[in-house]
Amino acid sequence: MSLDCDLEAFLELAEFGRLTGKSQPMHQLSVAQARKEFENTSRLLDPDPPAQVKLRELLVDCRDGARLPARLYQRPDITPKATLLYLHGGGYVVGSLNSHDCVCRRLACLGDYAVFAPEYRLAPEYPFPTAVHDAQDAVNWLRYNALELGLDTTVLVLAGDSVGATLATVLAIEEAAGQTHILTLKAQLLFYPVTESNTRRTSHQHYAEGYLLESKTLDWFYEHYLGRAQARDDWRASPLLHPALPAMTPAYVNLAQYDPLFDEGLDYAGKLEASGTPTTLRIEAGLTHDFLRMSGITGATVEVYAAAGRWLEQTLGREYLK
Repeated sequence: MSLDCDLEAFLELAEFGRLTGKSQPMHQLSVAQARKEFENTSRLLDPDPPAQVKLRELLVDCRDGARLPARLYQRPDITPKATLLYLHGGGYVVGSLNSHDCVCRRLACLGDYAVFAPEYRLAPEYPFPTAVHDAQDAVNWLRYNALELGLDTTVLVLAGDSVGATLATVLAIEEAAGQTHILTLKAQLLFYPVTESNTRRTSHQHYAEGYLLESKTLDWFYEHYLGRAQARDDWRASPLLHPALPAMTPAYVNLAQYDPLFDEGLDYAGKLEASGTPTTLRIEAGLTHDFLRMSGITGATVEVYAAAGRWLEQTLGREYLK
């Protein structure tokens, strides 16, 4: 399928900005500039997310004494019957609670859910494995504070997009292997995950430029986050390299057709299924990486969220959501 027509017009406008010198690829910017541009662009991609969602600001205690911000989203006048722990994307270098506020609000509208979104520290100031540790600490903090927050402790969904999906699946693997004890994990929502930082696949070449996320930008992210060569072989950065993936709770893997990460996402979905993990693969034809944040660009995201909501309802079981 060809590119979504509205998205194609947006990408053409972005390319025009480069040709006229008004904008640059992220990998040509300083880290500070890249973060600023990412935040500014976020307001253009989805300028009108659901406003009726309640928001509560929190602080999460980390193992090294740091206190990191987190947010709790839910629709008013509901009793949450499941908690979605959502980790944002951004290549471990850019992205924030603000840049993915729209995603959390839309996920909170899929049902009687609360969305718990913790921040994690970014590279290069905090390289691998700091993001992994912060994600582990966030889910551990939630374990001890869920009841006080009015959350159901028996139904947890780990969710994320891009590298946030990577962090979510790391937590799911550790839980399945008995390496960590969290709330009762029921499902994984993995949107265009990063699953290996070493191998260059066909999609990295086909969609190297002009489709929002560029292959050179991926390399730029990896250099900042992983640095030393041995970190790239660590399965916590590249889940495809896990030597014996355990059977896990059901996983929903949602990929974009025009994404450098498409092939590795396919490979990971296959590895999940081979491990005995019930796996649902959905491919968004005509869309690019980061489609969750594009509700202001294309109407195709309406069905993206609706499909995820249907899968959650089916997977968690109607008894949880009545």
